[in-house]
Amino acid sequence: MNVSRKPIIIYGSYGYTGKLIAQECKTKMLSVILSGRNHQALQLQSKETGYPFEVVELSDSHALKALLQKGAVVIHCAGPFQSTASKMADMCLETGTHYTDITGEYQVFEKLATYDRKAKEAGITIMPGTGFDVVPSDCLAVHLKNQLPSATHLQLAFKMSSGGLSRGTANTMVEGLGRGSVIRKEGILLSIPLGDKIKEIDFGQFQATCMNIPWGDISTAWHSTRIPNIEVYMAASKKTIATARISRYINWLLRFRFIKDLLLEKVNTKITGPSDEQRAGSQSYLWGQVWDEQGNLHTAAINTINGYSLTAKTSVLIAMRILNNEVKKGYQTPAMAYGADLILEIDQTVRRIL
Repeated sequence: MNVSRKPIIIYGSYGYTGKLIAQECKTKMLSVILSGRNHQALQLQSKETGYPFEVVELSDSHALKALLQKGAVVIHCAGPFQSTASKMADMCLETGTHYTDITGEYQVFEKLATYDRKAKEAGITIMPGTGFDVVPSDCLAVHLKNQLPSATHLQLAFKMSSGGLSRGTANTMVEGLGRGSVIRKEGILLSIPLGDKIKEIDFGQFQATCMNIPWGDISTAWHSTRIPNIEVYMAASKKTIATARISRYINWLLRFRFIKDLLLEKVNTKITGPSDEQRAGSQSYLWGQVWDEQGNLHTAAINTINGYSLTAKTSVLIAMRILNNEVKKGYQTPAMAYGADLILEIDQTVRRIL
């Protein structure tokens, strides 16, 4: 097997999830270069992990090129990805470095899907969403498609048992305020009011009220299954749903930059992310259902570990596959490249037919 001797580059390695990914790499005894723009944070992380680091601004194309030339694959962790993904992916095309990231933003998936031809020509894979967003749900979508190849409709949902948000996740949510929700209908992305679609879902072990959200699978599941009608739901409290519905009337205000900046300031001073104990005590539950025009239906569920812990494990698992030259060139989703059973390689993960 042709195993790459070049290291993994973790960009944005000192963020909450980046640290978990670096720890997972350390556990797997992988070669890594830590990177980002904060010298002090990188220096501290380097002392803790023993990994070398390089301070690089994404806007510094010369330094970014020099960094990427040293690695086989980058795990890009520096959001918001709508602002950073293209800069990193563009340079990966130039250096021949495989690109992965941990985004869940459907806009990023849509943008990077347009890189397919260039990525094939450069001989690299472009694979956003190698974490909780969207490995388990993408694998579930492909599993369901395999069970019902004639499927015309796909619904996905998820629920976390406990734990909090990381600063990066909260920042991404703030950036998305004021935009409502999005579904895919007959192959086309369609905006709808947030809180407009509510669904009671039986996850097998419990039932939950879920709200439609603009999750990344409205893009990735389209590419991996070609099912034309896709909706994604998240378990939500009555208060959350009520707040979402009220927010429709102030979307114009929430889109103002100064409002987002005020909210981001609060996030960055108050949110750090779930503790090790919270992650260890938390699980993720995913549900999916497909049906076709003849009324045939198939339903399945996946239970797995906390989303942040999962992101560390799946992003590193995929990077290791790439290092081992298990690569499909061009734009890929995780399940397109590695199949519906990829998620089952993560300990404590179970897939069930409902």
